[in-house]
Amino acid sequence: MAATGGRRGVKAMGEMLMRTQQRRTVTYMPRPGDGAPRAVTLLPGDGIGPLVTGAAVQVMKAMHAPVYFEEYEVSGKMDKVPLEVMDSIRRNKVCLKGGLATPVGGGVSSLNVQLRKELDLFASLVHCFNLPGLKTRHDNVNIVVIRENTEGEYSGLEHEVVPGVVESLKVITKFCSERIAKYAFEYAYLNNRKTVTAVHKANIMKLADGLFLESCREVAKNYPGIKYNEVIVDNCCMQLVSKPQQFDVMVTPNLYGTLVANTAAGIAGGTGVMPGGNVGADHAIFEQGASAGNVGNERLVAGKTANPTALLLSSAMMLRHLQFPSFADRLEQAVMSVIAEGTYRTKDLGGTSSTQDVVDAVIDKLN
Repeated sequence: MAATGGRRGVKAMGEMLMRTQQRRTVTYMPRPGDGAPRAVTLLPGDGIGPLVTGAAVQVMKAMHAPVYFEEYEVSGKMDKVPLEVMDSIRRNKVCLKGGLATPVGGGVSSLNVQLRKELDLFASLVHCFNLPGLKTRHDNVNIVVIRENTEGEYSGLEHEVVPGVVESLKVITKFCSERIAKYAFEYAYLNNRKTVTAVHKANIMKLADGLFLESCREVAKNYPGIKYNEVIVDNCCMQLVSKPQQFDVMVTPNLYGTLVANTAAGIAGGTGVMPGGNVGADHAIFEQGASAGNVGNERLVAGKTANPTALLLSSAMMLRHLQFPSFADRLEQAVMSVIAEGTYRTKDLGGTSSTQDVVDAVIDKLN
């Protein structure tokens, strides 16, 4: 009896959350033609990628979202992204993708990095936050990690000087540092965020990370209403796991951003629920927020039990980017309600549900 009452209470909480978030006092007024369906390039990717992107497509169709997909098969084992795929993304300007396996050590270069460089997707954004009803070690976590995507240690400038000695170059430029700092502060300004924290290692890399900090400080002067501070990356990781609530928006060079975003994602519920994307001046790719190269394992693929939450929330981000706010709201609210009720959860969230179970539950909330 007590268990039944508890489930009813959680269900009531989810329904209340839906009703609260659906209220609007002022309507969205579209421009003429804003309802025209938009083409989106779809890259299912490797491993669990087809499962979670398939989940997103199902949900989009169920809610009659004004998008349609141009699907291409791309694998992280390829030497490079096929030309027709690049042409599709350039033409559509928006892409939804699953994970692309990244080779470790020798072999081909990462296609995830290739896409970011080819399209100049200079900003990676990962939103790490507590989902209602999902118990984690820390409460009140709501962190946005904005990472420079095109240079730093990911420049790929490596060579063997002599046998047994390899040199890897870290490239930091004022142009890219200012550009990512401006994006971080603009994001904070547009989303009513209060603080931007620059993550660095300028105590050791005084020139490279020093230039990054100098750029952040210059940009910060143009946003007096936003608090600006700095933290050394190793101290940042310790602070994240001990008191993550102190962080709001974080701006980082490339490598540090990967570490910080994955740590924050783990604190807030895991990579399976954190949305994200990569954006440049002209194009955007939406994907699982953390661990873009993580394509799951054979057990998840065979059992069809991958968690689609992260990509569904990333799809909501994509719909907002495409200026379909009511569709984004409906999708986000449906996903949040399913998580809050707790009946349908995949193994990484302590449940036994399949990917399709979660999809069906989300679609049920949409109807």
